[in-house]
Parts: sequence; structure tokens; C-alpha cells
Amino acid sequence: MDVARIAGVSQKTVSRVFNDEPYVSADVRRRVLDAAEQLGYRRNNAARALASGRTRSIGVVTLGTALYGPASLLMGVEKVVRDTGYALRVVNTVEGDPAGIAGAVNSLLDQGVDGIVVSEPIDEPGSISRSVDVPVLVIGAPSPVLSPTVLSAGDGADLMARTATEHLLDLGHVTVHHLAGPQRWFAARDRLAGWRAVLTERGRHLPPVVEGDWSAASGYRAGRELARLPDLTAVFAANDDMAIGLIRALTEAGLRVPQDVSVVGFDDIPVAAYVTPPLTTVRQPFDAVAQEGLKRLVHVIENPDDDPLPASQPPVDLVVRASTGPAPARRHENPAPRGTAPAPPDHTPAPADGGAPAHD
Repeated sequence: MDVARIAGVSQKTVSRVFNDEPYVSADVRRRVLDAAEQLGYRRNNAARALASGRTRSIGVVTLGTALYGPASLLMGVEKVVRDTGYALRVVNTVEGDPAGIAGAVNSLLDQGVDGIVVSEPIDEPGSISRSVDVPVLVIGAPSPVLSPTVLSAGDGADLMARTATEHLLDLGHVTVHHLAGPQRWFAARDRLAGWRAVLTERGRHLPPVVEGDWSAASGYRAGRELARLPDLTAVFAANDDMAIGLIRALTEAGLRVPQDVSVVGFDDIPVAAYVTPPLTTVRQPFDAVAQEGLKRLVHVIENPDDDPLPASQPPVDLVVRASTGPAPARRHENPAPRGTAPAPPDHTPAPADGGAPAHD
């Protein structure tokens, strides 16, 4: 058989892959499927679905966004689903549409899926819960649907935020300020909760929270505000983009990072290691979360009478770079008078009268 020859496996192994039998490694399964695609071979999935009662497809509900976190998680899910031999059906929701999740779930059920992954990071007020009759995996959020089997994954954002905050306190900083993400996002709430818990447990002052919108521009605006605080020595930002904007504003205000102010981000975006200074951050385990969650979902789909596989805690990986250091003995003197906002980036238009820009 040509597929077996090209894939370098036996015909029996090819048959096991095409019949979606267990105990075939992801590497072997991919080689067989790649060989079949190269030869133009297509399985008759419609006939197999009628015979088995399953469509061999998994649906994914995800927010339609290019933001690093949701996009990276979706890529991880796509890779794992492909390796399991299932087809993937993705429906994007739109921020601000309270019926988005229900509509997306309805669309997937109409297409006939064996399980659903909900990777919807925003709490939409008035969103409609609905019941489904297939297993559901919810990543990093409470379940918006009712199902006989609801699994969860990616619930460790609060622990990762705790690790970031503890790192700064262990460097000798008296307290840590927080640049939070938008609080409609479950991840932003979890990161804020982890930061608050550590400061409370250690009896430290809880500074007022400054909220951004995940963008570097919002981090810059927050940095202009935080730079005025005489007690500022450490900031935990809820994502790397905001941390980068924050550092730009601190630098323009005459504050050195990390000699005067230490900054920790969250995500470990590809550019984080190459900004000035290289950013200390918490790396998100997108692939590990997808791998563990999909393994449990597929197990429930294929073994409906067995107990679900136990969940495991995502790994916590603090990547220490040059943006954090020991607390300063005293604050570096800011060349600008206290309360004077630094100049905005070049892309911000100047006022028509040529005066200083108003504080955001």
C-alpha cells in the first residue's frame, strides 16, 4: 500500500490510523495522514460517521482577536486537535455581542461535533447559557454552557501572577503596583487576584490599581501616571505589551529600569527578550494547556463510560531578565518637576497652540 510505504509503517498501522484506533503515537499518525494527503487519499468520513455515530470533529468557540494570548492558545489547540486525528471547526465570537457564545455553540452543534472547546476570555453581561449534549472543555474561564461533562484547563493565571509579585517582593521592594488588564477579561481578573493575594498575605500596602486595555499605548498612559508616585519602585503588568509601553513612559520621565523601578510582564511575547531592557515576564504555557485539555476531552469523547482523566496544574515559568532588580535605597531624582507629565510618543499629535499635551 502506497500510504504505508511513504509513511514508513506497516499496512496494519495505516489501518489503525484510518480507523482512529488508540495507541498510535502523534508522530506516526501525522506521518500517515501526511502521506495520505500527498497521494490524494481521502477517508469517507460521512460513511464512518453514520457507522460510528461520531463525526470525528471538535468545535472551538474563540474570541475573534489578534491579541497574543487568545491567538497563541488557538494555535496550540489547532495543533493538538490535528495530531489526534480529529477535524477542527472554529467559530469566532465578537466582543460586545452577548449572544455570541450561544450562537457559536449552536453553529457547531448544527455542524455535528463530538466535543466543544470554549476559549472565550471575556465575561459578556447578559450572555445566555445553554445546554449541550456533548462534552465541553472550557479554557481559563467559568463554563458558559451546561453539559453532562464539563472539563476545565488553563486555570493557573492567579498562581502565575502570585509568582511575579513574589519575585518583586523577594528583591526587597516594599510593595508592588499593578497595571491591570480590562476587568471584563477573566485572565485580567485572575492576575489581579493573584497580585492582591500576595500583598495581603505579606501585610503589604495595596496601591490603587491602574487599568489598561492590553495595548502598549495604554501601558504608556499608565506609566505617565505612575511615574509621578514618589514611592514607585516595582510594577507588575498584566501583559507584556502594556509593560513595554510602561517602560517607555518611565524612561521618558527620567526613571531607570530596573535601577529605580522594576517591571515584570506576563506572556513572554517573542519581542520581550529584545526590548531595552529585556523584559522579566511570566511565560504562558499555551501548548501545555492545549495538550492537557484536549487529551482529557478526547478521552471523554472516546470513553464516555470512564471517569474523566484528572486535571493537572499548568507549569509556572518566571523568565528573569534585566527589567527587575533589587529595590533602590532611595528613588532616583526625576529631572522633570513632580507632577509634570513626560512628553507623549512621536505619534501623539501636539496641541494646536504648541503647549504641553494634557495628561491622559
